[in-house]
Amino acid sequence: MTDTAVEAAQAAALAGTAASSPLPVVRIPMLDRDRQLMAYELLLQEDGEDEHAHGHRLLSTIIDGSVTQWARGNRVFLRLPRELVLEQADQVLRHPRIGLVVSPAAIHDVLLLERLRQLSARGCALLLDLEGVSSDAPADEDLRLLLDLARYVRLDASRLDEAALRERCEALHARGLHVVAGHVNDHDTCNRCMGLPFAGIQGPYLLRPEKVDMPVLTANRLSVLRLLRALEEEGNGPVELGQIIRNDVILSYKLLGCVNSAYFALPRQLKSVEQAAIFFGLTRMRNWISTMALSGMDDRPPELLRAALIRAHMCEQLAQHMSREQREMAFTTGLFSLLESLMCAPMELLLQHLPLAPDIRAALLDQQGPFAALLEQVQRWEAGELRGGEASPQHIRRMAAAYLEAIRWADHVHSFAEQKPH
Repeated sequence: MTDTAVEAAQAAALAGTAASSPLPVVRIPMLDRDRQLMAYELLLQEDGEDEHAHGHRLLSTIIDGSVTQWARGNRVFLRLPRELVLEQADQVLRHPRIGLVVSPAAIHDVLLLERLRQLSARGCALLLDLEGVSSDAPADEDLRLLLDLARYVRLDASRLDEAALRERCEALHARGLHVVAGHVNDHDTCNRCMGLPFAGIQGPYLLRPEKVDMPVLTANRLSVLRLLRALEEEGNGPVELGQIIRNDVILSYKLLGCVNSAYFALPRQLKSVEQAAIFFGLTRMRNWISTMALSGMDDRPPELLRAALIRAHMCEQLAQHMSREQREMAFTTGLFSLLESLMCAPMELLLQHLPLAPDIRAALLDQQGPFAALLEQVQRWEAGELRGGEASPQHIRRMAAAYLEAIRWADHVHSFAEQKPH
């Protein structure tokens, strides 16, 4: 089967993105106490360029406004080299939702400190990053000048013991600062932080499954799992897919709203799931219905589903050298790679209910097979572990292009997944 027009359009968009050499950036969410998005931090990946060159490219991205591709209108924090803060940080002030990450070392830099004072006075949100500062580090009083300028302060939850974390968080909160727990690596640490006056929590815990002694699939999750199983059954054609979700008005509304959106620029409006399945293909449509169904689990952080969508689309793009069927299986692998976290149940238990292809199961359960290698690349990228020297500059540029396109796609699809009929 030849690629559809929409696949060709997406490939052209990706090629255009790659040609413009997008920044090797990963978007790290900060969640508030309700597990809703508070802000993003943009972290530059190493790709062989020096920090100053990266900084200039990042500043250019800010100036031309394309940083909003990552921010989606939310607050975003980034770190600029000292020289750019001194010379050109006024560009940041044009975007009130952009804040700067500040190192404690700035306290010893008279010129930088004065520049930060000017930026703070003009409304720039500064985040003082105390990463690596342990309980025996300089007291808050020694950082008083920076604390007076900052609006946010980040503590390293992986380095501070429980007592020190509590003491420093409460002291900073008492000063009227928004305190962020950084490097939260597991859910136990997250739960401890939730008992303290932290305004935000950031770290890889979000993508890691919670440990549960006795997994319980709630009625809502069981319903989603049954739908996923029905979608994966062999022999389903366009008519069967339409019948599966015919009685779910909200799901049908989200799906048709998404496929008919300007993003896909269809030549005509699709009026039914059957028409959409014929136009886009059965496997792709199953994947999109699964996406919309997973969005119905309101007890999970929305950023978790968005992360699954980004993984799915990146895996699909990195599988461009494979057949169309395999590309769509790569999408499924990426989407379901976070099923354990979304469902709060072991992957082995969940896959007992899903008739997935052997290569997908091998990737999800045993980290083996062709899709496992793709998924590993994506996971290394999102963790900031794909570095220049280990990977060629061309590969890193390709990953950066795939990531930016995946973010655009995931944000678009997720916006429809969150909608409800009027």
